[in-house]
Amino acid sequence: MATLKLKNKPAASGEAKPGGERRSPLRGKGLSRPRPTLEQAQAERAERQASFEQRRAAEEQRDRHDGPGGSRPARPERSGGKSGYGTHGAQRGQGGGPAAKSAPRHSAAGGSFRREDMAGGSGAPARPRAPAPEAGAPPRRDQRRATGVRPPESQARPRPAPRPLADEGDGAEGERLSKRMTALGLASRREADEWIAAGWVRVDGELAVLGQRVGPDARIEVDPAARQEQAKQVTILLHKPIGYVSGQAEDGYEPASVLVKSATHWKDDPSGLKYHAGHARGLAPAGRLDIDSTGLLVLTQDGRVAKLLIGEESKVEKEYLVRVEYHGQASPMKDFPEQDLALLNHGLELDGVQLKPAKVSWINEDQLRFVLREGRKRQIRRMCELVGLKVVGLKRVRIGRINLGHLPAGQWRYLAPWERFD
Repeated sequence: MATLKLKNKPAASGEAKPGGERRSPLRGKGLSRPRPTLEQAQAERAERQASFEQRRAAEEQRDRHDGPGGSRPARPERSGGKSGYGTHGAQRGQGGGPAAKSAPRHSAAGGSFRREDMAGGSGAPARPRAPAPEAGAPPRRDQRRATGVRPPESQARPRPAPRPLADEGDGAEGERLSKRMTALGLASRREADEWIAAGWVRVDGELAVLGQRVGPDARIEVDPAARQEQAKQVTILLHKPIGYVSGQAEDGYEPASVLVKSATHWKDDPSGLKYHAGHARGLAPAGRLDIDSTGLLVLTQDGRVAKLLIGEESKVEKEYLVRVEYHGQASPMKDFPEQDLALLNHGLELDGVQLKPAKVSWINEDQLRFVLREGRKRQIRRMCELVGLKVVGLKRVRIGRINLGHLPAGQWRYLAPWERFD
């Protein structure tokens, strides 16, 4: 095996030099100082802690002596031509060695370390000091530390000014404008607020604001743009099948509005309107049908239609065909008492409230025809239970002047521009 021999190889530590002098081993600076024992380290730490506590006690005593309104004596002028450095630092740096330039200095008052190179060296000009705060003034805070770095002013976006609201204190008299517009049949409450916010409503010639109240003789004007927007809203007539809820999804059942799509649009729709995706957005049920009920369901984007059909003052009739049983009999008409049929027409109460008069009559041996002018929750089923009848099928066939007709179950059509419920 060949052996490689390096020329001019430095002598190892401890080997003799060619002149016979023995080479001293190389050691780092840290190796010259012996490592302190655990007892020594703890003693040094206790000494530093005691020194810190002594300085803090002295500062607190000096603060109490000065008082809240007093001021500390001015510091003596420091020599050396440098601002922010003590005289002891100048004396220590007179040697001109590297330690004098880079060694940190410990101030006797605050215990903080300072370096000369932080001020720009010996040739840097003195920094002007900020004026001392006046007596009793609140302490200054460094906003950069409190809130972080602030973005440049050019990046800040000005906030848009909100639309003014009417003063509720001054407007205690009169009626809220949106409520008045709803009472006049101009729009629903939501539509009225949207129109006011858009600047489409004026009261006595002045631009209206949200929350405004008006007197009984106020003149309300609506911009034609609001009317055009309202004319784009559609009303859907849906033949709801069993198994769908009228409003929001509940108990795992889908809302009937999911059936409003192009594939389920009735091919014989007489309105002539063409479907697009915007017609399926924002539809609200104007009335309800239970999960196990079927028939005509109205879904609308127009708040006026909803108010007309389900408002507190609504007088629009709803007609239902109801299949019933009486004590398990398949043909209850013969045995059902006439006085109970009279109670179904008028005289029953639900939840302690008298029901409005209804029109109830037999169609055949097991079907009743109900015509109501109100829509309480499960009203027909609860009315029948009060007189011993069990509802086994319920279908709504008419709302006002609009009939279900031949609209197939699960399909829908538009309310034509010439059709009206009242």
